[in-house]
Amino acid sequence: MNPKSWDIRTRHRSCNGFTLIELLVVIAIIAILVALLLPAVQQAREAARRTGCKNNLLQLGIALHNYELAFQMLPPGTVNPTGPVRNIVEGYHMSWIVQLLPGMEQTNLFQTIRFDVSVYDDANLNVRNTRMPALNCSSDGTSIISTALGTPLAVSSYAGCFSGSDVPIAADNDGLLFLNSSISFQKIRDGASNTLLVGEKLILPDTLEMGWMSGTRSTLRNTGVPINGGWDRIVVNSTVVPKPPDDTSTSGFSSRHTGGAQFLVADGSVRFISENIHTRILSLLGSREDRQVIGEF
Repeated sequence: MNPKSWDIRTRHRSCNGFTLIELLVVIAIIAILVALLLPAVQQAREAARRTGCKNNLLQLGIALHNYELAFQMLPPGTVNPTGPVRNIVEGYHMSWIVQLLPGMEQTNLFQTIRFDVSVYDDANLNVRNTRMPALNCSSDGTSIISTALGTPLAVSSYAGCFSGSDVPIAADNDGLLFLNSSISFQKIRDGASNTLLVGEKLILPDTLEMGWMSGTRSTLRNTGVPINGGWDRIVVNSTVVPKPPDDTSTSGFSSRHTGGAQFLVADGSVRFISENIHTRILSLLGSREDRQVIGEF
């Protein structure tokens, strides 16, 4: 064998494969790329969830506008013979969402409701436990929770605005959806584009949720409390069950979207409002007749 050719083959064999240092460099580069890409993936997913949440609010807006067009008024925020509303499983408490079911292609579900009894009556159990995707923001991660009794309960990520002040749900609130309300768009003295109709809320622990049929804090909130600043905000990243100040306390709007929450404005548009918005402006947005000029928000 020619020694020269043997030497060439030997050199070629010795160059095959990677050294340990080369492998470590490649692994480090891959790790850096993954670290750079993961936040982008998470942001893309959150953007998709926010878009889905916005579409849910738009659907609710269409249903609310169609209801107002048909009956010349918005649905009552909650129906109950007395007030203020106590946030306990007692009372009639038929929520505004119940009235929207025909406009949300849920006519069959609507026709099975027993309106002669309370929403908490066993006769309405199947309806109360029926999940509707349009009522749930995917960022919440859940749409059905179990009550203390082990019964599944369908809940809502959205609540109507009943007041611009942190007060109990009553018949004299200054929002658009409150106790036995019958507000038409003509009665919105501040203008539909300056008044909030529906916003996001966190899904509370089992003992504080009463379902989407319940016209209580489960489906009604106020703007007298800063966004993500209510007593219920403790449920995020915590196993501590928040304790309301009393049984008439509703808290404000909140979400798992970073930096604020999405709202349906009475004119049908959906806006993302920062949690850093001035509390005075937020309060004015929740009232239909404060007659104050707000401007851009």
